Amino acid sequence: MEQHTPDLAQISLRPFVLSDADDLMVWATDERVAKFCSWQPYTSKDTAVDFIQNIPSNFSWCRAICVDDCAIGSVSVQYYSGNDKARAKSAELGYVLGSKYWGKGITTKAAKMAVETAFAEFPDLERLEALVDVENVASQKVLEKAGFQREGILRKFLFIKGKSRNMVMFSVLRDEI
Repeated sequence: MEQHTPDLAQISLRPFVLSDADDLMVWATDERVAKFCSWQPYTSKDTAVDFIQNIPSNFSWCRAICVDDCAIGSVSVQYYSGNDKARAKSAELGYVLGSKYWGKGITTKAAKMAVETAFAEFPDLERLEALVDVENVASQKVLEKAGFQREGILRKFLFIKGKSRNMVMFSVLRDEI
């Protein structure tokens, strides 16, 4: 059976709503999707509802990646918080997409849309960066296609799912878009 490839012009970003919980569960329960994420695969719809309800406190900006208004993934921007004033003009881009839609250019399109929106909505933002596990080659390609520059490898930078992970740092600057 041939799988339908969505027209990239039909990809949209919109705020999550509680009725997205079932769509979110499709990809948030998938171990392949969660493999390089800091979170474990979801095991209950309550976790999805909790995620949606807590978006305002957990992210500076977060949107559902949609095809035909169905939430097939998410993309977010998070300013660095706390007392680190030296990083006040930087934020981190994050994204996740249901495995059914991998390899179709959707994440690249969503990342480009998020970059444009982040620099438009956050006038003080100068640098948007993304950290990618060194083993997640597909995500590295997404960022390169979205205009990010590879800066280097941060060795044993994050501790995820019981292992210290080497991460590749990517960034894009306001004057590069």
